[in-house]
Amino acid sequence: MNEFSVYLVEDEQNLGEVIKAYMEKEGWSVKHFTDGKEAHTYVQEHEPPHIWVLDIMLPGMDGYQLLKAIKSEADTPVIFISARDKDLDRVLGLELGSDDYLAKPFLPEELIIRAKKLLHRVYPPEVREEDALEINGYTIDPKSRTVHDGQDPIELTTKEMDLVILLTSNLGNALSRESIIEYVWGSDYFGSERAVDDVVRRVRKKLSRIHVETLYGYGYRVLSS
Repeated sequence: MNEFSVYLVEDEQNLGEVIKAYMEKEGWSVKHFTDGKEAHTYVQEHEPPHIWVLDIMLPGMDGYQLLKAIKSEADTPVIFISARDKDLDRVLGLELGSDDYLAKPFLPEELIIRAKKLLHRVYPPEVREEDALEINGYTIDPKSRTVHDGQDPIELTTKEMDLVILLTSNLGNALSRESIIEYVWGSDYFGSERAVDDVVRRVRKKLSRIHVETLYGYGYRVLSS
């Protein structure tokens, strides 16, 4: 899991604690504020997070003011949450620079999915061309773009190889379908996400001892063993 940092600004203490708990299950570091001014003061003296999650109705400094302050200092991604007029708040939030919007009430799982997609779009997974990697008897060499089962080479298509290199360079990390498409097909790809599932299916067949885990509604990851 990626250890992203999150600044959550939500004045409903119970809701904030629930969201914080869900995010921490993802391995994220979460700082919860119940006051907009407190959050703004804190970030003046500390490193900005990877992502903000802001309620609009806040004491001290409302979400609109805080959003403007955040975007004037750094282009950190922001998700707005609100129980008010969702259409008006969505439009105003987008005009001020928010990256996503979620109307209350919402399921914490939906916020997690949206945050994951935004995080992996803004902070795409890295591919490290390191020395050959051994996984369950397979030797994967990103530099030479080869895979061997013992001494026997395994023939992979270009996209199968790209996927294997991406997943094994990020062992244990959840990769969204969007980030996989970005790396394997490129940013100008406009086809279906089903293409990802098809390549995963072929890789599973050719490299049967590597467990490519499906994260339903999100993407895939490969565990170290």
